[in-house]
Amino acid sequence: MPRSSRRLLLASAFALGLCLPVTGLHAQEIRVLTSVPSLGFPFFVHMMKELQAEGAALGVATVESDGQNSTPKQTADVEAAVIQGLDGIVISPSDVNAMAPAIQTAVENGVPVVTIDRRVDGVPGILAHVGADNVKGGEAQGEWIKANYPDGARIVNLQGQPGASPAIDRNQGVHNALDGDAKYEFIVEQTANFARDQGLAVTESILAGLDSPPDVIVAANDDMALGAVEAIKARGMGDQIAVIGFDALPEALAAVRDGVLAGTVEQFPGGQSRKAMQIMVEHLKDGKAPEAEVVLLTPIVITADNIDEAERLGELN
Repeated sequence: MPRSSRRLLLASAFALGLCLPVTGLHAQEIRVLTSVPSLGFPFFVHMMKELQAEGAALGVATVESDGQNSTPKQTADVEAAVIQGLDGIVISPSDVNAMAPAIQTAVENGVPVVTIDRRVDGVPGILAHVGADNVKGGEAQGEWIKANYPDGARIVNLQGQPGASPAIDRNQGVHNALDGDAKYEFIVEQTANFARDQGLAVTESILAGLDSPPDVIVAANDDMALGAVEAIKARGMGDQIAVIGFDALPEALAAVRDGVLAGTVEQFPGGQSRKAMQIMVEHLKDGKAPEAEVVLLTPIVITADNIDEAERLGELN
């Protein structure tokens, strides 16, 4: 990077107070930035823990970055990693389009990048992407609806954060499975931004505006699904509406076990995290190129019948 550009990036990072803490690390250590959209979401807390655990197991130092659900914050953290000479970046971008310039800057300056969970298109030179096949995950939700409502269903679709590739892909998958069959009607489709409080508020508003309840609420993550469950309970409709989520969080798994949620989709975030870190460390230590530039795990629907297949089952009380 030209010195002038490095100075501008550094000044920007310091001005925002976003330079990364690297004290206590030795110069000879491999240092990898691990960045997630927000540690306010349990899914990303789990992903960060798995990234750090795998990094420690492979003998590299990880530098944690909480994007705080802010593209400027995550951008500044990536820029700081480049300026401070970190060896690699494993990142789940908050917004795949808005984060592309920062990721491109890292790649252009010789810092290898592995994206995880959320794939960035249009940035040449990204080392690899590891994630779940979110389209197939959405299709699995749709196929569950078809199997459990063979005579048709009225469906509310709680969509995820606009611009986030999992939200886009999961929505596409649900529609892939159900579009073209008139028995299945999406009566309302609305974003709740992957947030539980918004899942609650949006569902309350939707139910208040309907003459009769939907058969199913399909949600693009478990937080929205659990928010929807609260709204349904508040209206005394707990036995009338099935809710299916996505992510297989421990709380959602408990709700599935207890019959509160009909199901959730397991996308194996720990497996994604470990694989992403393995690809990065093999490249940094041995110069090894990944066997595939895109590695996608196939999600499955978890219900009470197969809950033993859930990755985080051991975290249930």
